[in-house]
Amino acid sequence: MDKKRAKKGRSLWWVVHSWIGLKLSIFLTFILATGTLAVFAHEIDWLATPAMRVSPRSEPVASWGAWAQAAARAAPDARLQTLYAPIDPWFTVEAWVSHGKGAPERIFVDPWTAKVTGRHGWANVHRFLRQAHRHLMLPTKIGIPIVCSLALLLGVSLVSGIVTYKKWWRGFFRMPRSGDGRRLTGDLHRLMGLWSLWFVALIALTGLWYLVETLGGQAKVPKLPEVAASPTPMGADLDRLVAIARRAKPDLDIREIRFMTDNGVLFLGQSSAWLVRDRANGVAIDPATSKVVARVDGGALNAHQRISEMADPLHFGTFGGLWTKAVWFLFGALLTTMAVTGTMIYAMRLARTSRSESGGLKIAWQGMGVWAYIGLALILLALILTPGAIGGAS
Repeated sequence: MDKKRAKKGRSLWWVVHSWIGLKLSIFLTFILATGTLAVFAHEIDWLATPAMRVSPRSEPVASWGAWAQAAARAAPDARLQTLYAPIDPWFTVEAWVSHGKGAPERIFVDPWTAKVTGRHGWANVHRFLRQAHRHLMLPTKIGIPIVCSLALLLGVSLVSGIVTYKKWWRGFFRMPRSGDGRRLTGDLHRLMGLWSLWFVALIALTGLWYLVETLGGQAKVPKLPEVAASPTPMGADLDRLVAIARRAKPDLDIREIRFMTDNGVLFLGQSSAWLVRDRANGVAIDPATSKVVARVDGGALNAHQRISEMADPLHFGTFGGLWTKAVWFLFGALLTTMAVTGTMIYAMRLARTSRSESGGLKIAWQGMGVWAYIGLALILLALILTPGAIGGAS
């Protein structure tokens, strides 16, 4: 009796696993593929945009003030919003400037010579991949819950896969069997799934956290005191503020400077706290008085805030540079492949049992039912909305 119940339970879990993998395969593949590519979105933009590329040098780089001055001179009619340090030695500095309406413009500056290497609109590969993956170009209150619902289903798929795979812990080094397409595909699907267990759990948990935040569970962001508006500091004036920020927080590796309209100049970056976004560590300075008006320390965050700041680095693997990005990209590619092989397994199994003359693609499409049209509709909607959602500066 217990064996029958266990078998019936596994069968139910298998139905759930198959339903998620088949019915939502088109939409799931799109979200997984865009998320995987988004890990290296900046690097893809680097390849596509010559102005972002520089040759690393041994001499010291120019100062933040020189970078800001170069960007301001290139766009004298615009307001400097943000200045980003190079992601890697072969990247330029990136400045965002506002022309008063429309999206910001990007200005690229050579870190060593402080000379402008080029300009680019707001739309790029990074923006497309992140917004398509995060909320399908829809308003975030609509798009994020749609996308993040997949995180819950990924979690269910993880559990159902383990339950239906008897003695799964023995399969980590089990070589796929050849000679039969369905058997080989099934073995590869299970092998990739086993090695990706930790990654599926991580993506599911962080995805669920994004859903919680969208539904009102976001952590409180430290509120900065308001200061009187003043001219944007450039050159030596900005370098003086950089020195003040470093004295106020000596362990801060400044990676970003925001020129706020009512909160002064905000210096953000990495400090002693691990696995947090740059915004978790910072110093705010009133440029008119050169006084430090606020300090933000990632190590002093409460549990709720720390989880919030850890979500992005863990979801995209950015916390360890190229090495962790490569690992996240590899496992993201495995998950995307699993979404495809799951559909292939269904099609080959049904084709064999029914001896149907229909092709595997047609069988899979029929098996998806109305969900195939829903998935395609969401993807097409995202593509249609793309020009307006990531349009360049006017």
